[in-house]
Amino acid sequence: MRRPFQHLVTAALAVGLAAVAVPAQAQTTYPDGGDRFKRVAYFIQWGIYARNFHVKDVDTSGAAAKLTHINYAFGNVGADGTCVSADPWADWQRPVSAEESVDGVADQPGQALNGNLNQFRKLKGKHPGLKVLISLGGWTGSKYFSDAVLTPDSRSKLAASCVGLWLKGDLPGLPAGTGAGVFDGIDLDWEWPGSEGNTGNVVRPEDKRNFTLFAAELRRQMKEYDPKSQLTAFLPAAAAKIDSGFEVRDVFRSLDFATIQGYDLHGSWENRTGHNGNLFTDRKDPNPVKYSVDTTVGDYLSRGAPARKIVVGVPAYGQGWTGVKSTGDGLYEQATGPAPATWAPGTEDYKILVNKPGKRYRDLRTGTQWLYDGNEFWSYDDPATLLEKAAYIRLKGLGGSMMWSIDQDDAKASLTSALHKVLR
Repeated sequence: MRRPFQHLVTAALAVGLAAVAVPAQAQTTYPDGGDRFKRVAYFIQWGIYARNFHVKDVDTSGAAAKLTHINYAFGNVGADGTCVSADPWADWQRPVSAEESVDGVADQPGQALNGNLNQFRKLKGKHPGLKVLISLGGWTGSKYFSDAVLTPDSRSKLAASCVGLWLKGDLPGLPAGTGAGVFDGIDLDWEWPGSEGNTGNVVRPEDKRNFTLFAAELRRQMKEYDPKSQLTAFLPAAAAKIDSGFEVRDVFRSLDFATIQGYDLHGSWENRTGHNGNLFTDRKDPNPVKYSVDTTVGDYLSRGAPARKIVVGVPAYGQGWTGVKSTGDGLYEQATGPAPATWAPGTEDYKILVNKPGKRYRDLRTGTQWLYDGNEFWSYDDPATLLEKAAYIRLKGLGGSMMWSIDQDDAKASLTSALHKVLR
């Protein structure tokens, strides 16, 4: 028998979302006066290179008009304990051609601010309600977070450097304030306080408390500079990582909202197929730990996170395996390795997967879709899957959705549009 709330979500899809009453708690008016639901998407800094995806594409696809926030990934925390750019050329030095520019006007010789930051400034001019946040860290940029937040002095130093570089816009080599007004806030993406992340990361037991203290100090300095600035964070799915790294109730007091990991619940690093971002737990899942978005949401709620501040992460990509032999649908079967893909083995963009041959399967009970062609297995979200997740977010009274990452959606912003249809 389905759990009552799970049944409510699937029933909402069956009868049409417009006919479903929205709980009172989902009708909260946010303190910043913005949309009821946050619709966040990450824009990757390096996407302008091989992927040939530019800030202009967020506009021409129609996505910009359907988002409330863009998180720009990533800024780094340097070995000296200060905020630094991971790629100044992409951020503010690269001259953008007329063809790649949001307004069709090329950057001019001698212009102070170029690159992605100038394009975000233009994008916000076209979409005044859109907020852009700089995201700090990421999988490969979190090595020095632990050192940088170790003491009161180091926390103050890091916070001041982040406010100075990204909010005040004091970019190296340019007049003071050249980048002011581009960013509306800061997103903390430390992966992970108190537990293993990328190889070589500094990890300490004290990270858990120090993350709370740093968030409070950063919030204080940000509000001192700009009371309207927003502070958010990206938080993990695994309960063990939550408990080793985050004082949930205290951290959320400093955050406007937090985006929680709703993908990579299973992936091609494992030798058995599974779901990338299943909404509900699958009772047939043979794994000892059974992940789901609903389980993660429950973990944060039970630890004191306010529902309206929980923004659920959704993937615009799939996890894939090869060498999967099955007479059925390929789910939970052994694999020989990651499936070949465009940018990295085992992960592929939605815009490519949607046209990939093979038989597709859907399970409304778990909020999943997958593709299996007799050899390759791909777990990914499509617009229908995201409608179900959006219904869950709305009916649960949560804060909204976050997509990683916007360049992986198709040219019509099909995934972004599905979320916008429900979460507004």
